[in-house]
Order: sequence, then structure tokens, then C-alpha cells
Amino acid sequence: MKIFGDSISGNCLKVKWTADHLGLAYDWVETGVQKGETRTPAFLALNPAGQVPLVLLDDGRPLAQSNAILLHLGRGSDLIPADPYLESRVLEWMFWEQYSHEPYVAVARFQVRYLGRSPETLDPGLVRRAEGALDHLDTALKGRDWLVGEAFSLADMALVPYTRFAPEAGLSLQSRPSVSGWISRCETYLGLPGLGVSP
Repeated sequence: MKIFGDSISGNCLKVKWTADHLGLAYDWVETGVQKGETRTPAFLALNPAGQVPLVLLDDGRPLAQSNAILLHLGRGSDLIPADPYLESRVLEWMFWEQYSHEPYVAVARFQVRYLGRSPETLDPGLVRRAEGALDHLDTALKGRDWLVGEAFSLADMALVPYTRFAPEAGLSLQSRPSVSGWISRCETYLGLPGLGVSP
């Protein structure tokens, strides 16, 4: 299997972390979005949308969209609950992540971290929605270790990368103790270095 991914992307990292957690063999193909490497004819032949992550499965078939890849890789593993209702709750969080979290938290982070903007100059609507997404997570995690059931799942995998990077957008995690504790648990579970929760 080949994973085409940009190491600065939370969407790509969650695919890498899933493969690592499951012990899957893969070749990582660093594909820089800012370098235009997702817009080459060779890449567009694999994924006409021109986006990473992209996985070429062992049989050569391509699969795009980070959460679709997570679901494919996670089938039959401990990352997807056996109970159908809990599995649907995992999907609920994964759909929410791409619609109501990533478009705001990740975009704010990209503008600050990679385009050099100061948090104060970000669109107030973008910041409001990013803050709202983090507040929603903090409320959902109060008194809970994980987002669904009693174990780490694809719901946690989908949401932890960009939440973990939120301080790079000037978004506070110190004021959200449930989220901060959850990030630490995810880092320990996945064997990731702790990034801390500042500012």
C-alpha cells in the first residue's frame, strides 16, 4: 500500500496514524500541497480532485478522502465498535469532523501557521465557528475518556489531529480541560509526543 500525504496535514496524519496503529505495511509518499505536487498530471490521474491523502491499495485501486480511508483500513479492527449503534455514533462524529470542525479549526491553523497571518486578522466568523467546534468537543468529553463508548475509536482518530494543532491557530485549549485531557490520552494511546495545550 502507498499513502500519498502531506506531513503538515491533519487529514493525512490520521491516515498514517491509523495504519501505524493497525501495523499495516505501507510506503509513505510525501506529497506537498504548497509545492503543487497534488496538481501534477501523474497525481491527478490517480485522484482527479487533486487532494491528499490518497491511498493506493495493495491491488492498485485508489481511495481518497481521509475518513473514507480510515473506515476502509479500520474494518474488522478495534477502531470500529462491534455494536451497530456505537459504530453509527463513530460515523456521526466523523461526518461532523469534516463538516463542522475541519473547515474552521484546520483552515484557521493553516492561515496562521503556513500563511503567516496573525490570529487577530482571521475572519471573525471563521474563528467563532472554530471556537464553537472546540466547545462542542469539550462538552461532549466531560466525564468521558473517549468520544464513543469506552474505548478509543475512529471517532477519536478523526478528530484528534486538528484539535491537537488548534493552538497553532491561536485557539486556546487551556480553557477546555476535557479536550486537553482527551488529547493527552490520545497521544499516549497512539505513542505520539505530547504537544502541550498552550496558549
